[in-house]
Amino acid sequence: MAQAMKIAIVDDEQDMRQSISQWLALSGYDTETFSSAEDALKVLGPDYPGIVISDIKMPGMDGIQLLKKLMGADSTLPVIMITGHGDVPMAVEAMRVGAFDFLEKPFNPDRMSELAKRASNARRLTLDNRALRRELSGGTQIMNKLIGASPVMERLREDILDLGQADGHVLIDGETGTGKTLVAHALHAVGSRAGKKFVLVSCAALEEEVLSKRLFGPMMPEDAQLPAIEEARGGTLVLEDIEALSDTLQARLLSVMNDQGTPAETRIVAISNLQEAGKTSEDVLRPDLFYRLAALRITMPPLRQRGEDILTLFTRLSEQFAEEYGCDAPQVSAQEAAQLLQAPWPGNVRQLINIAERAVLQSRRGSGTIASLLMSDHEEMQPVMTTEGKPLKEYVEAFERMLIDNTMRRHKGSIASVMDELCLPRRTLNEKMAKYGLQRSDYL
Repeated sequence: MAQAMKIAIVDDEQDMRQSISQWLALSGYDTETFSSAEDALKVLGPDYPGIVISDIKMPGMDGIQLLKKLMGADSTLPVIMITGHGDVPMAVEAMRVGAFDFLEKPFNPDRMSELAKRASNARRLTLDNRALRRELSGGTQIMNKLIGASPVMERLREDILDLGQADGHVLIDGETGTGKTLVAHALHAVGSRAGKKFVLVSCAALEEEVLSKRLFGPMMPEDAQLPAIEEARGGTLVLEDIEALSDTLQARLLSVMNDQGTPAETRIVAISNLQEAGKTSEDVLRPDLFYRLAALRITMPPLRQRGEDILTLFTRLSEQFAEEYGCDAPQVSAQEAAQLLQAPWPGNVRQLINIAERAVLQSRRGSGTIASLLMSDHEEMQPVMTTEGKPLKEYVEAFERMLIDNTMRRHKGSIASVMDELCLPRRTLNEKMAKYGLQRSDYL
């Protein structure tokens, strides 16, 4: 449940302060009162988690002066002004300065509650947007998308943080569908260039002449865009499918990189998406360009190497799709969990996303199984999987962790409900949660 929105009530009349506070408290708001504008200003800062209701006529600093100071500190803070009967000029002045709305004495309490609700909703949206912008600017939001507790994912997150702080060019390679472009975004978001331009060009999507102009110019007069090298100046230029660059364009790119000096004015992140068997980025790039790019290198782990991350990802994705389609997420049986863990996943995370969405749609219709979806994607798979290559204990533990995680999530962290559903004593549940790194606070 969302935390109750605060309401600061500013009025020099004690009876008025108390009556407004009592009425709004009954409506579920967290109220605080101030007898003067001066006292209120000691508390009301730019990120005040609520709204303000203030009388206009007060001794010392009046409501209009208070409103001007509040608008100067945070122009999005909703302030509802209380005016005297027939005091139209004061109400007009308050709205001109930036008041959210006004109440005329004597006012209807229900009208006040309605205004408080509208103003609180607007404030909550503003604060949520600010928090999101802060997360994005700090890279937190993007890093949170790199889900997984497997050693390869822990190492990947560490590499992103380390390389994000470095200033050299980067080569990202790995199988298709592993999330290389997401990592490019993360490298930009956690580094010193986070507030600068992020420009992405797909080298495989454009013919050579068009690609040359897009990267290096000259652009035609009617083109609104700058060449990518200029557009990304000071920021990050991401080149998807770097292997699609011809020898001529590789030479031009290398020349630009050599002219930039150190540290590079524009950071280049090259993404290699080779699908030819036995081919690597080293095979198709000029040696001098390859070594310039590969000085800092990230190789994305394929999904099949991520162990129980597969079950964690499937759970999160199926929950997201279930919410989108307005139905319950499918329950995964022990056999299906083993099949998810053992599938070859040639399409990696992209393929898992597809399977999760289809599983939700199947579940909504009340037909089909996760196993049937895996079989349709991998005709060579047998209905009954073996545990070849991994101890049975690992499969059992992965399923057990997923089951406890799903149950905790469904019951929003209620230990009693989870104990009851899984028929586990408290001590056993606590031990298993500690073993699998699950914390109750994550589900509240």
